[in-house]
Parts: sequence; structure tokens; C-alpha cells
Amino acid sequence: MKKIFALLLVLCMATALFVGCGTTENEGTKLKVGVILIGDENEGYTYAHIKGIQDAVKALGEDKIEVIWKYNTADNTDAAYPAAVDLVEQGCTYIFSNSYGHQSHVLRAAKEYPNVKFVAVTGDTAKKDNLANFSNAFNATYQSRYVSGVVAGMKIKELVESGKLTDKNYDENGNVKVGYVGAFPYAEVVSGYTAFYLGIKSVYDKVVMNVSYTESWFSITAEAAAAEAFIADGCVIISQHADSTGAPSAVEAKNKAGTVVYCVGYNIDMLSVAPTAALTSATNDWSVYYTYAIGQALKGEAIATNWSKGYADDAVGITALGTSCAAGTAEKVATVEAALKDGSLNVFDTATFTAKAADGVKVDENGKVTEYLADIDGDFVGETNVVKNGYIDESNSDEFRSAPYFALRIDGIIENTAAE
Repeated sequence: MKKIFALLLVLCMATALFVGCGTTENEGTKLKVGVILIGDENEGYTYAHIKGIQDAVKALGEDKIEVIWKYNTADNTDAAYPAAVDLVEQGCTYIFSNSYGHQSHVLRAAKEYPNVKFVAVTGDTAKKDNLANFSNAFNATYQSRYVSGVVAGMKIKELVESGKLTDKNYDENGNVKVGYVGAFPYAEVVSGYTAFYLGIKSVYDKVVMNVSYTESWFSITAEAAAAEAFIADGCVIISQHADSTGAPSAVEAKNKAGTVVYCVGYNIDMLSVAPTAALTSATNDWSVYYTYAIGQALKGEAIATNWSKGYADDAVGITALGTSCAAGTAEKVATVEAALKDGSLNVFDTATFTAKAADGVKVDENGKVTEYLADIDGDFVGETNVVKNGYIDESNSDEFRSAPYFALRIDGIIENTAAE
């Protein structure tokens, strides 16, 4: 059945690559778009994708597009492959998946159905795979992470200057303690938490950050437990690259009980679960990408193999500032965002951090990085120096790839100590 369908699909699409049977406006048939999601609307990361697609469809014309959804598709099994095949058999000619773990399974389907366009959002192998019908996309989320770090830095500065911190909130070197709940030690997470840390340091320099991994993208229990461990250790800011409200809820409970601690979330506004403790969240506007990609589909035009946009294209941002934010935060954020938009600020400016020399990493006598050979082709072999003009050129989709490849461990960030 699958082979017969594939042959019919090839015949039907012979005159318009990547446009499905009868998807032209002249024939009045809707473009069928398939979407494979790791979660559903109850999970912040997936909800951002759902809303992005819905907004794109609304902008492009609901009368032109039909979306078929595959919710709660596990990314630690091969579930994405049968989901992709089923979407093809339902007539979808563009198929998007939203989790990194889906990538290899979607790629398998792409090889079997060369006339259907597949996009592994947050994937990293499209350039190496070199298939005309397989692409990757990723927002420049590290930029919004940096801005959310600026918000946190403003709060830390205020707390220090007002004398509200105790000895427990400082390490032995006088650095204010910050905690970060990460999902996995992937470049995506490392890039994000490093950007967050650098955002803090741009406002208040004397900070140390501990990172704990939950080994899950979504675990309310594990994320809450990690946050509670950080709070017990004296961390005054807790941020996250994990998809539940577990950490913000835990921080809110401690804040209400009198502990000086605040949180910075991810994907969605956390004020509903942490009205006192939440400062803001780093977020993505996925409608920018989906409007581009689905718009290309409607025109029968190719999608970029790698796509990445940030503040300059309004693809990333932060959510509303909470009432607990320090005075002057909004003005500071506006200045930083403007600098990111016009390119005068580079998040990974090598003058703003130090690191240790290692395989693929060269530093000068002051610890400034002069060479970083990053994994940019998905085979985990660092071969390309991504240091350019004094900064690490993250997510350069034109030259390298859209997915983050910043996996450098810099000074001042300690992994897993809170979980040990």
C-alpha cells in the first residue's frame, strides 16, 4: 500500500516539487500540512509550536491550508516514523516535527518519500544529509535567554544593593548563587544557559551558576525537586530549559514562605503559577518560521535547508515582566533588545567570559577564547572554528546550521552540583 501511494504521489507531483496533489489555488484544494508534536497544548514548548502554526495558517489563509496533528509523539522511541508515514498516506505534502529526538525517524521517512517535504525543527543534520526534501529550523533562542538573564541580573543587583541577601546566598568567593534546571546536556541547553548567565553578568558580574539536569524535557516532579535543591543551597534566581511549570511553582511556594528567591521561565508566561516569584520567561514566536515555511509551500517554492531567526525578525523575545522585577528593568531590556536587533551586541562576545583550553578550544593568556572548533555538521566531530571577529557565531544558518552548536563550558558555571 505504501509503495503504491508513493508512486501515485510521484505522478501527482511531477510538475510541482513539494506541492501535493491538487494543492494549487486554481483547483481549490487545501494544502495538507502534517505536524508531529512531542506534547500537546498542556506543555509549554509544544503549545508555542501549536500557536505558531495556528497563527501562520490564519495569516496565510485558513481556506488554503489543512493541518493534521499528531500529538504526544514520544521522541525516545521510533514513534515519529509511523506518524510521518501516516501523515503521508493522508495526503500531507509538508510534514513538521518539533522535537530533536524525532529527527532520525523523520529522516527515515524523508528518504522513503522524496516528494514530500520534511522539516525536523530543532534538528541538526540536514546540511550533512543533503536531501532536497529534508530541512532543519531553529530560532535564535539564545538571544532571548540573554535578555532574560539581563532581567535576572537587574534583580540580583537590586537584592545585593538593598542588603536582602545573606551569607547563604553567596559562595566562598562572594559570588551570588544562581540555579538552572536543564533537561539534557545538549548544545541547545548549554548554549541557552550560557547566554542566560552572560546576560546576568552584563548587569552584575559576581555570580556563579549551578546547572542540574533532569534527563527529561518535561517532568514536573523532577524540575520542582531540582529547583528546591537549588533553593536549599541558597540560590536566589532559578531558571530553566525544561518544559513544565514545576520549577516556577516550587520557587513561588518558597517565595511566599519568605525565602528570597525568584524565577525565570521558558516558553510561556509563568506569572499564572508564580505571580510573585516570576520575573519573565525566554520565549519563541514560532509563527515567524511557520508563516515562512508554509508560505513557501503555498507558492511551490523551496524551504531553506537551515533556517534561524532571532530578535531582528521578532522570532524570539521575553514574556511580560513580573511585578517583582527591579526598577529600571523595562528600560534596560529595551536597550539590550535594540542592540541585538541592530547587531551591535553579540551574545557570545569572547571578551565577556573565560574558559579553559581543551580539545578544539584555544585560549589566550587571559583565558579568552581564540578558537572553538564546534560540531556544526551533526557528526559530533569539531572541525570548524566558529570564532568570528571576537565572538562565537552561534546558529549561523547560512554558513553552518540553524541548531545551536555552542557546547563550550565557560568559567563560572558548574554542572550537576545541585543534584549530587
